[in-house]
Amino acid sequence: MNEKNHNNDCNATNPEGQGPFGTLTIRTLAMPADTNPSGDIFGGWVMSQLDIAGAIAAVEHVKGRVATVAVEAMTFIAPVKVGDVLCVYCTIKHVGTTSIAIGVEAWARRNQIATRVKVTDGTFIYVALDQDGKKRKIKS
Repeated sequence: MNEKNHNNDCNATNPEGQGPFGTLTIRTLAMPADTNPSGDIFGGWVMSQLDIAGAIAAVEHVKGRVATVAVEAMTFIAPVKVGDVLCVYCTIKHVGTTSIAIGVEAWARRNQIATRVKVTDGTFIYVALDQDGKKRKIKS
């Protein structure tokens, strides 16, 4: 996977002229049920969306099952609000013998309009699994 043009409503230009890097992997709507006591979207919900997106990218690359084994350098940059559309972009950072590192960025589309804010990024590590759930080599 590499940088691509994103021909969808998650592709508005932010005020700094920068945008997401990678392939749009998932979009989802932040709902009231996902809030923390402060009224912002719970960080665990955001992290799970990044893990889901990273796993989708990993599965597509290794052409089989994967399991999350680590999260590196996860940073929460800005809160996600109720009603934001969370757009998650993925890039392949490294492919090892049995594992794959996926760079993940989450951008929130605010207020059902095209304003985008980068809210989270990180690197998720997955291991390729065989049909018995054991580590397997990733074919090149």
